[in-house]
Amino acid sequence: MAAEDVEAEPTGTLEDIEFGDLVDSVVESYRQMSMPAYTYALVVIVPSVVFLLASIAAIFVVDLPMFVAVPIPMLGALGLVTAVLYPKIKRDQRRTRMENRFHLFVTHMTILSTTNIDRVEVFRRMGDEYEYGPLAEESRRIVQLIDAWNQSLDDACRMRANAVPSDLVADFLDRLAYTINSGESLEAYLTSEQDAIIRNYATVYEGQLENLQVMKDLYLSMVLSVTFALVFATVLPILSGTDPTMTVSAVVVLYSFIQIGFLYAIYTVAPSDPLWYFPENRTTWAEWRLRIATGFGVGLSVLLVGATLAVFLGWTRIDPHSVPLPMYAAVPTTPLIIPGLVARAEEKRVKDRDDAFTNFIRALGASETARQTTTTRVLETLRNKNFGALTELIDDLYKRLNLRLNAEKAWRYFTADAHSYLIQKFSEMYLIGRQMGGDPKHLGDLISGNMGEVQQLRQRRNQAASTMVGVLYGITAAATFAFFIGLGIVDVISGLGLDFSNSAVPVDDLINTAMYDIQLIEYLLVVTVLVNAVLSSLMIRVVDGGHKVNAYIHFVVLTWISSIIGSMTLRLVESLLSV
Repeated sequence: MAAEDVEAEPTGTLEDIEFGDLVDSVVESYRQMSMPAYTYALVVIVPSVVFLLASIAAIFVVDLPMFVAVPIPMLGALGLVTAVLYPKIKRDQRRTRMENRFHLFVTHMTILSTTNIDRVEVFRRMGDEYEYGPLAEESRRIVQLIDAWNQSLDDACRMRANAVPSDLVADFLDRLAYTINSGESLEAYLTSEQDAIIRNYATVYEGQLENLQVMKDLYLSMVLSVTFALVFATVLPILSGTDPTMTVSAVVVLYSFIQIGFLYAIYTVAPSDPLWYFPENRTTWAEWRLRIATGFGVGLSVLLVGATLAVFLGWTRIDPHSVPLPMYAAVPTTPLIIPGLVARAEEKRVKDRDDAFTNFIRALGASETARQTTTTRVLETLRNKNFGALTELIDDLYKRLNLRLNAEKAWRYFTADAHSYLIQKFSEMYLIGRQMGGDPKHLGDLISGNMGEVQQLRQRRNQAASTMVGVLYGITAAATFAFFIGLGIVDVISGLGLDFSNSAVPVDDLINTAMYDIQLIEYLLVVTVLVNAVLSSLMIRVVDGGHKVNAYIHFVVLTWISSIIGSMTLRLVESLLSV
């Protein structure tokens, strides 16, 4: 075969292609910055280069210890990399915010398109929904192109499609421009897009859950590695003669930074699907319960801190040495479980309301269409039906509407009492659709279908959160055992009081116990236990998407698990090796 007949093959490795894509993405983010790229380089990148050079020069100019000198240029390099990639990071954050709210945005647009308003007015109203963030901003820009620059709607959508960072949104705007140009109605296009948008949202959501699984495996590997490092940092100085306090402190700091890094990574990867809704202008009884429980729990914890400190300092008749040191950390945290339990109970009610809302909104829409009557008349019948945790709120909604209270205000009270983000958004959509002449049955079916899909995805998220809870509890127990068994061995060896001065072998040069401050190292390990409990509980909260106060439960339980295992491990090692 002739050489010219051979088909040319693509050159470059996979790494080269991925690096090229990264460079292209960074260049594109610089083009779309609000600040000119030249100004950004002059104001941000040039100072970061100067800082990097200064950090490198500091190693040779200033006489610093090795553990201080090494991180300085690394900090300068991190500053430069951050400065260069910051526009891309901001662009990626904007893309993520778009895609996380896109299904709600399109559903809201669909409901508006079914009413008797102009299609440009649909975008104008979506631009006023500031909760959608970048998507609302894009709607305002489309309206601005139409009003200020006399562009048609299809041209405006096409122009913005070339500027948005999300391929999903760009494809939607492109197809919308083509559909409008071909003469199809906005309602027909958006209604046909519903299934595709939900499927895409489900795909992205499931991908984020799979990424959480990967992060969980990486976290497990890293924590196990650092656990071994901490054991070695505790035990090896007995042979090497190095300062054990410094080695243990260094590993504890490393352990904390790794957990903080994984907490941020999990926060970035986890799906953005808020469960709770808190109204701005009204404090409900559920919020007061959370606040009272939190204040009560924190107050009791402060009192227990004082009581524990009194025991530790010997101001009471209790012998301070009779209580293991880890227990001094666990006891004051116990009252924090009170607000955690209250938040969990309230959250369960919110989830029950979400489950019942799909049936309620479908029944409401179907009944309004069939009976051709008002929402108040339909609610008079529906309030006697059993909608679980939502029944009482439906009855309150009927009473407010029956008293001729403003419909918008009555629904606002309904969503505020429900405390559900999805109920708030979809109730608002249904109300707007009804006020503007939309078909109730179509609105109810559209909303219940979308909310049902989100509920199924949330069930998968709950399963992922349960798995994460098991992993974090297990790794906490294993790591605590490893931490304290190393300390226990060193403590026993240091307390043997062996005299090798008459030995022919220089044993004193091999076993160095004089440098150990057992009490200080135990303090460091207890601090590590508390830091692990705080960060692990926050990880669980990020994964399950619940209320922040829920983290108190896991914090208390993790602290008690670590304290009990640490205390038992020290006693076990002492009993086994002191025979």
